[in-house]
Amino acid sequence: MRGLSKLLVVCFGLLLAGCATDPNGANDPYEQTNRSVFDFDQKLDKYVISPSASAYVAVVPTPARTSIHNFLLNLDLPVTFVNDVLQGEVDRAGDTLGRLAINSTLGIGGLFDPATDFNIPYHKEDFGQTLGTWGVGEGPYLVLPFLGPDPPRDAAGQVVDIFFDPTTYVSIRSHIWYSAGRRYMSVVDLKSRNFDTLQNIERGSVDYYASVRSLYRQLRNNEIRNGRPDVQNLPDL
Repeated sequence: MRGLSKLLVVCFGLLLAGCATDPNGANDPYEQTNRSVFDFDQKLDKYVISPSASAYVAVVPTPARTSIHNFLLNLDLPVTFVNDVLQGEVDRAGDTLGRLAINSTLGIGGLFDPATDFNIPYHKEDFGQTLGTWGVGEGPYLVLPFLGPDPPRDAAGQVVDIFFDPTTYVSIRSHIWYSAGRRYMSVVDLKSRNFDTLQNIERGSVDYYASVRSLYRQLRNNEIRNGRPDVQNLPDL
């Protein structure tokens, strides 16, 4: 389910980025298969994720949804901290550690977000981004069932991140329902917060698959640079 949440983030980014070109070109040797898998993931969203998100909004009050959102973000902070350190981002690692400490204590296990009141910004990192900062290429574009866009670099990063997550070593983690439930709730949470926007983006895309592919790469490249300008692709003067 983690990859589906990435796909939703990519789709949300379409609203901001418009019809920009793919920074890496197509590099999609398995496009026919990828499109078939993409259609499957879209059906999964239509028949499972979207109805779940609608029911979630209808049944769960806004304050409770906000607390669930905060809790899910807090669970990801240990992975972000390790990847901040591996990337040599000392200041960002300090922000992550500060958020984790404050929200896990004053925020009652992450249900509340007092760290934001202390002006400690939130960001997220994963080992796929870390590999990118180390110069590892994305590889051929892939779309996987249930996972959405997941080129080899990012797929490998997800596997490594499992070992960075402290909950991996808690006995309850061995129960498949914990892991699946956490990922599922992350996707439903993201979908519920951007439901109307995502629908409008899909309706307005001429080739939704190509748009998602382009945006995935743009957003991942931006994440790898931590929002810094892309000096390697600046136009010649």
